[in-house]
Amino acid sequence: MEGVAMKLPSFKSLAPNAISIAAGHRSFSRVRRSFSLSVSSGASSSATIAADSEHLSLGHQARKDFRILHQEVNGSKLVYLDNAATSQKPAAVLEALQNYYEFYNSNVHRGIHYLSAKATDEFELARKKVARFINAPDSREIVFTRNATEAINLVAYSWGLSNLKPGDEVILTVAEHHSCIVPWQIVSQKTGAVLKFVTLNEDETPDIDMMREMISRKTKLVAVHHVSNVLASSLPIEDIVVWAHEVGAKVLVDACQSVPHMVVDVQKLNADFLVASSHKMCGPTGIGFLYGKSDLLHAMPPFLGGGEMISDVFLDHSTYAEPPSRFEAGTPAIGEAIALGAACDYLSGIGMPKIHEYEVELANYLYEKLSSLPDVKIYGPKPSESVRRAALCSFNVEGLHPTDLATFLDQQHGVAIRSGHHCAQPLHRYLGVNASARASLYFYNTKEDVDSFIAALEDTVSFFNSFK
Repeated sequence: MEGVAMKLPSFKSLAPNAISIAAGHRSFSRVRRSFSLSVSSGASSSATIAADSEHLSLGHQARKDFRILHQEVNGSKLVYLDNAATSQKPAAVLEALQNYYEFYNSNVHRGIHYLSAKATDEFELARKKVARFINAPDSREIVFTRNATEAINLVAYSWGLSNLKPGDEVILTVAEHHSCIVPWQIVSQKTGAVLKFVTLNEDETPDIDMMREMISRKTKLVAVHHVSNVLASSLPIEDIVVWAHEVGAKVLVDACQSVPHMVVDVQKLNADFLVASSHKMCGPTGIGFLYGKSDLLHAMPPFLGGGEMISDVFLDHSTYAEPPSRFEAGTPAIGEAIALGAACDYLSGIGMPKIHEYEVELANYLYEKLSSLPDVKIYGPKPSESVRRAALCSFNVEGLHPTDLATFLDQQHGVAIRSGHHCAQPLHRYLGVNASARASLYFYNTKEDVDSFIAALEDTVSFFNSFK
């Protein structure tokens, strides 16, 4: 790096209406009008999309709703390819969040005045929207949590501590996110349960045959991802649920990388628990949800104690509310939940089948372009007629550290990718590497974004190779 002056971060808006959201509702309305795909709560954006030119891709149409994408970073047009970590938020979601704080900010379930009643109605409407989005039979099967990590911990500490005993087995894969490993490690240490891990096959996907053989009468829980945030592979959840239920085991699905990108129908999957995070599906941070079958939630003890989750409190004991209130102690993230509901509206307005179809095309394009570069190793399966990769690629370039790549891409080209272990250290150790770089796409990305990334990566590799 000697002799090279790395650019300091700088930000320049490219949007025609660069107006501060903090400046007030009137200013925000001007921003909102600049996005032709903006959707108010409960409305559909599909008609607007249909009105656009049929020659424009979904990515070109949708990005008009995302003001953050229209800016320069370090002197270059921003190319945001870190969507597996967090997605950007459309104007409709920002408006829903601002409207709550600006017009009816109040606590829920506790007041009889207008603001509290309005907040309660919108909060519970958001729960119904989430339930509808994943086709849950009853909105009371949706528990709002801070994120998917808390949702998994809720199941671990409430269901796990109550149902696991010495010798019981919990089945996971080596490709799980830390959030789906660490809670079960803690619970297994407390209960004497045994964790068993499915490894990868030669295609670098979790070995499903091994999983089927591993599931036995000792199995009490199978806790697995739906789509891998590193390998871009998906698991046959419906089959796994059948195998688990045959031996009386439950199934928890980490759907953080599937709910934002494809149709997820919990009734069709028949999983017992499913978790997802708002911030990966166009919603705000600080809110996620747990879906749990009604009979299981009713049988589970509280996870946290305090306001909202009680029925009656006496000095020597307390009785608890019915789910989902039983698991939502204290004042919730009200505005964030309402904005998550707006995100569900926005995604449904476009159509999850349309989003998935477009992302499959993008995924294949990204894999094709990246795999054509010399000395690049992409992790996970190759796309084919039978294998549909998620729209992400974790990769390494021979002889170069992924953090060096990510830093140079950002500072010299304005391309945002992720580097590190992606909260999947056991998987990286299994693959024989400490870290990887990851480019991950969403429906507002375009093939031009991929082309810009590839050109920037070629320049980056050429730069570092010049020192060899």
